Amino acid sequence: MKTKVKKQVKTVKKEKETVKQPAPWLRFLSPLVCVLALVAIAAALLLLEDEYLWKVQELNLHLDTPLFQQQQEVVAGGWLTWLGTWFTEFFYHPVLGVGWLSLWWAVLMVLAWRAFNVPVKWMAVLLVPVAMLLLTCVDLGYWIYYLKLRGHFFVATIGLSVACAEVWAFRSLPSKYYLRPLFIAFSTAIAYPYIGFYGLLAALLMGVLTWRVEKGKKNAIIATCVAILAIIVIPLLYYRLLFYQTSQANIWWTALPLFRIVDEHPAYYIPYYIIVAFFVLMAATYGKLCDGAVKKPLWWGTIHMVLILALLMGVKTFWYRDYNFHKELRMQRLMEEANWEGILQEASNLEDEPTRAIVMMKNLALFRLGRQGDEMYHYLTGAKASNTPIPVSMVQVVGRSIYFYYGLPNYCYRWCLEDGVEFGWRAEYLKYLTRCAIVNGEYRVARKYIELLKQTRYHGEWAKNQERFLDKPDLVAQDANYKPVLELMDYDDNLNSDQSIVEMYLMHHFVFDRGHSKLYLDQAINSALWMKDIKMYWPFFSMYANNHKDEHMPTHYQEAAYLYAHLEPGIDISRMPFDDQVKQSYESFMQLAQRCQGMSEEQMKDVFFPQFGKTFYYEYFLIRNQKLY
Repeated sequence: MKTKVKKQVKTVKKEKETVKQPAPWLRFLSPLVCVLALVAIAAALLLLEDEYLWKVQELNLHLDTPLFQQQQEVVAGGWLTWLGTWFTEFFYHPVLGVGWLSLWWAVLMVLAWRAFNVPVKWMAVLLVPVAMLLLTCVDLGYWIYYLKLRGHFFVATIGLSVACAEVWAFRSLPSKYYLRPLFIAFSTAIAYPYIGFYGLLAALLMGVLTWRVEKGKKNAIIATCVAILAIIVIPLLYYRLLFYQTSQANIWWTALPLFRIVDEHPAYYIPYYIIVAFFVLMAATYGKLCDGAVKKPLWWGTIHMVLILALLMGVKTFWYRDYNFHKELRMQRLMEEANWEGILQEASNLEDEPTRAIVMMKNLALFRLGRQGDEMYHYLTGAKASNTPIPVSMVQVVGRSIYFYYGLPNYCYRWCLEDGVEFGWRAEYLKYLTRCAIVNGEYRVARKYIELLKQTRYHGEWAKNQERFLDKPDLVAQDANYKPVLELMDYDDNLNSDQSIVEMYLMHHFVFDRGHSKLYLDQAINSALWMKDIKMYWPFFSMYANNHKDEHMPTHYQEAAYLYAHLEPGIDISRMPFDDQVKQSYESFMQLAQRCQGMSEEQMKDVFFPQFGKTFYYEYFLIRNQKLY
């Protein structure tokens, strides 16, 4: 009887346990969340950062030559930069580049899972380093023009993957013959020259993890001491014996980006601090999370929801999404394609005050299309500062392109060389060095750059297309892109300095350097218009009229002449054939000005803009003190 009762009790208990036990597939929800998160990240990058990824690969350079690899490996972590630049090339096709990046993040998560023996049901915690790595890529903004670490998008991910692989190998070794301490010393000595800081991080993680996997304190103490010595001594030995090109202060931080322009910008290091803290915590808490079935699904699901929401909000908050920055990138891509109409379409739908870089690209497009005199003020103008804590100069953003297309190849050449030395050689620099050499007739120099570009994955076709100009120089003057540049180069060249202020130097160049070609004089009158100097404007207005006889005088040139004639007495304009619209617009403007006496300038802007925002009158009186950079 007692036996039957006991059996019945056991059966009831088993039934209760069966009822309480959730389905086994619940434990695989966490890996599924990881997969879905990677897919969502990839989709967001492709949807939101297409132009950004294009620019990243333009500011990248990987040459398929032994010399290039040797040049990267003169510093610790050089293997990471070599590999990082190789993968960055694939952003030429964003789907490929994002695919590689997502695959590397998946590899990192698998290696971390194995290294720290993370229970399958808690794999979603491995999204923390992935989210931080994503932020290191998408929170840069204007840093992409100044960051010196090559292959930045992939360097940290690959470095952490190798570090996790080291930790996994360390944990898999038997706890005898001092194999683990020996492995720490040996692996750090091998890894440091290849992955720099991440090799030292692996040593740190192994030093922490040893307290969780070693049974005796003696072995743990020895392994920890070896890890500390390896972190301190190995970089010093390599610095003394091999990597003398790295400053001693930086030997422990090689393969990490340097966020310093004049001043340090520590906020950009925060994702790296979180990554290091996360992996140290994983090593310190190794073995405390129990694997097996999910016993409390509600608690487990709540933790997952909080984690995912926190990561989502964090990434959304710090993802750099600046309207003008992305507008500049779109316009730069169109300029690279010589799509001048596309640039004007971008400039016609601005939702915010533009930066001067946007305004200059718009003016260049109008100039190349021959419509600047009629439409220069038909677009929203402004001088909004770049949304970034670093001191941005237009030279690094679009200065090289602007100088080249306005017929100043020597200044384009100069800035390509200076920035190449300062920030590292990039595909964009080599392209403009090639263009400058071609228009200067320096074909042997151009061939040197073309041969370098042929060693890249995706810029070789562009280089081969340019090579035809070296074999047949007569084609240069017939090419739609080069012909206007050659015509603008007809001026008295001299040695000067732009003081890194592109726009002001360019305008003064066209006014004072006395070019001779018709196209140069066309731009000179625009520059005189920009300078708002009455006495300077009249000679260029006369030259333009003489060069364009029997042609309609552009509206903005008429507006300036009609206004200046009224501001400067003694100028006879009775014989000048001004359009009735120009005269009526001027009279209406002055009548409204009389009615608005007593208003501030900002108040007058709001009143005048709807009717006169597209006129030179509005530009002359109400657009003042714009900052140039």
